[in-house]
Amino acid sequence: MTASEQRFVVVTTTHEGEEQARALASAVVRERLAACAQVYPVRSVYWWDGEVQDAEEWRIDLKTRAELVDRLGAFVAGRHSYGTPELIAVPVADGSPGYLAWVAEETAAAARAADRAE
Repeated sequence: MTASEQRFVVVTTTHEGEEQARALASAVVRERLAACAQVYPVRSVYWWDGEVQDAEEWRIDLKTRAELVDRLGAFVAGRHSYGTPELIAVPVADGSPGYLAWVAEETAAAARAADRAE
């Protein structure tokens, strides 16, 4: 299967602190569940515990294969300090062939492991 035939996603989560966000991003990439992680500050406004919250958080965007979303989500949830961490996967409609081939190559080992586990 070529990179253009595979499905890719960007999975987003947030964390309360920069150090925790960087550590989580590094762990995900080290496990090959994503080829790349971008970590940056955001301001989040949301309902929680019956009222509007306004907080500084750190967003993590993870580039990966669609087939790894469930495994990636479980990995993140198991290492996250939030009881209900944000985990949103957005499909990649298109991308540069070279970049998508790189994402496919860097996540190939995790995809093979997921196939063996099924």
